[in-house]
Amino acid sequence: MSGKVVPLGEAVKLVKSGDMLALGGMTLYRRPVAFVYELLRQATRPTDLTLLCFTASYESDLLVGAGLVKRMRTCYFGFEVFGLAPMFTQASNLGEIEVMEETEISLASGIRATLGGIGFMPGRGWIGTDLPRLRPDVQRIRDPYSGEELMAFPAIQPTVAVLHALRADPQGNAQFNTNYGIDPELALAAQTVIITAEEIVDKLDRADVVAPLTTVVVHTPRGAWPTSCHPLYPLAGGEIMRYLEACGREQFDEYLQEQLKR
Repeated sequence: MSGKVVPLGEAVKLVKSGDMLALGGMTLYRRPVAFVYELLRQATRPTDLTLLCFTASYESDLLVGAGLVKRMRTCYFGFEVFGLAPMFTQASNLGEIEVMEETEISLASGIRATLGGIGFMPGRGWIGTDLPRLRPDVQRIRDPYSGEELMAFPAIQPTVAVLHALRADPQGNAQFNTNYGIDPELALAAQTVIITAEEIVDKLDRADVVAPLTTVVVHTPRGAWPTSCHPLYPLAGGEIMRYLEACGREQFDEYLQEQLKR
């Protein structure tokens, strides 16, 4: 293969200590799990990461449990019907990571500001709530035309975004099926975009992320497992339960080492 296709071991080296790492997918669907595991296999792992996810789950809990995450930015971190995210819950309760209070509107507005090439995005979200007390960086402003009070949500620009696709071509065009999450927006906002793909084909008939946005492409069959990648494979509920049970027995390290040997 030519174009932008690289091995997984080379792609993970694009993530550096202190980066804002954005992971694509949604809750337990189409998460870049294979990328996360390869990142954790590195002899020298990046540290002090700011992890950005619209929603976070299994893949993010692994990074938190392994100690790579300094700051978390998400509006949901959990395992849906399976319950809480154990390592995130533990780390946040112990004060081992910084949790930035976010909602859908603060994340979406921050990314929209980056896409617009401006420092903030105004909106009515958070007006009348206590959220500004928890996020003093989100300022109140006045609409210069109407005088209405608005919130100014600061721009958010990930250093690296990792997005798992159903298929991609060697040039970096990629398809996500119909559940995009905010992956197209992350591809536009991030400085570096890594596409992991179930399949690499010579040519696509359409693209959800276009080649000029993509830095590298990695062939990763079953790269979202044990999260789902519809219509290719479903959620592996048994594996999710095995992970949660291991964490419940305080055996996260043992679980992780077993997985890294695969």
